Amino acid sequence: MEDNYFDKNPQKTTFFYVAIFFMVALSFLGIGVDLTEYSQKTDINIPSWYFYLIFTIDIIGLLSIVGIYFYRKIGVILFPVAILFHFYLHEFYLSTMLYSDLFTLFSYVALGLLAIIPKWNFFK
Repeated sequence: MEDNYFDKNPQKTTFFYVAIFFMVALSFLGIGVDLTEYSQKTDINIPSWYFYLIFTIDIIGLLSIVGIYFYRKIGVILFPVAILFHFYLHEFYLSTMLYSDLFTLFSYVALGLLAIIPKWNFFK
């Protein structure tokens, strides 16, 4: 079986940059939701430890995108795990379903993996 779907050139393509930018933009959408909740924490009685946890997950998500940019396999695995954990925390503790997280995961599968899989040979 031939590996024709893998690129032979390690140079990043325009589609790769677009996918990275889109994942960063959608991650900031989730961070915006978290900042809004933080500003209303006294009104909706959210414990302060929750925000330490949720902002840590946000930072891990952004760092995983940086890892993807620098061709690290851990970033490819950590990004969807961080988004799923972010979604779970909102669903479990606040009983809110974040469609932004679902859209981020859909975009990661649709755009991100289409940009990542051809470059997989160059990931360390």
